[in-house]
Amino acid sequence: MTDVDRWDALERRVAELERRLPASEDRAAATPDPDVFWALEGLLARVDDPGAVLITGHVTLPDGRAARWQEGVGVEELLDGDWSEHVAALVALAHPARIRLVQHVLRGAATAQELTGIEGMGTSGQVYHHLRQLVAAGWLQTIGGSRYEVPVARIVSLLATILGTRR
Repeated sequence: MTDVDRWDALERRVAELERRLPASEDRAAATPDPDVFWALEGLLARVDDPGAVLITGHVTLPDGRAARWQEGVGVEELLDGDWSEHVAALVALAHPARIRLVQHVLRGAATAQELTGIEGMGTSGQVYHHLRQLVAAGWLQTIGGSRYEVPVARIVSLLATILGTRR
């Protein structure tokens, strides 16, 4: 193989690699947003050390309900608080059937009968048991016609809880 052949082969390989790269506009979209930490920057500007935790969200659910929520607490208050007070709320979500029920209800209020129809959900007695646990913990509430919905005040915190488990 001559030097010219090698250069030609190398140019073909480089051209093939360039062809496989995403278009320049795709690369621009992948560039991190310089304002990606806008909420954190706002919190840092308002809170001194040792800091705070902030939950904020703006959600419009498929049924049209809107939830705009913000809650912040100083880290010392969180660390010094009695975490055992929150066990019931966390346990209520910590069951595969219950988390599926809440997820389904977030898409729109549903009756127990509709929820029983979810594949693999179990008997109506089991569904009612799970619904009672979720209502008692405040994750669901009943509305007219024996329908269930996630209270607006819980929507953002529920979604933030799920988001937090993705880390």
